[in-house]
Amino acid sequence: MAKRSRTRYTQEQKRSILAAAVKERLTALQVQKKFGVRPVTYYSWRKKTGAARRRGGPIGPGRPAGLALVVRSAVADRVRSMLPEIVRGEVNSYLDSVLGGNGVRRRGRPRKF
Repeated sequence: MAKRSRTRYTQEQKRSILAAAVKERLTALQVQKKFGVRPVTYYSWRKKTGAARRRGGPIGPGRPAGLALVVRSAVADRVRSMLPEIVRGEVNSYLDSVLGGNGVRRRGRPRKF
């Protein structure tokens, strides 16, 4: 298998390929077939220029773009508030099973074994 020679693209060529890909909604494989640009190179250009878009395309009509962020933030806050109690309960349960405790916590110096 022969090695392909490396092709250098000018900034203008990159911009035009990216613009055509966005306009025609081409996938990386379609860009490769049409322009000869490898998918990894295409994705690299998109990332560097900020042209990369999230999977699934734009959010549908009637759904504000910020709603997903609001929901994500609310869920994250709720998990953050619940997590310490969950972890504390799991740790106490584990320690009770390993050390044979009865669930009563004493203050002061730890017991010597």
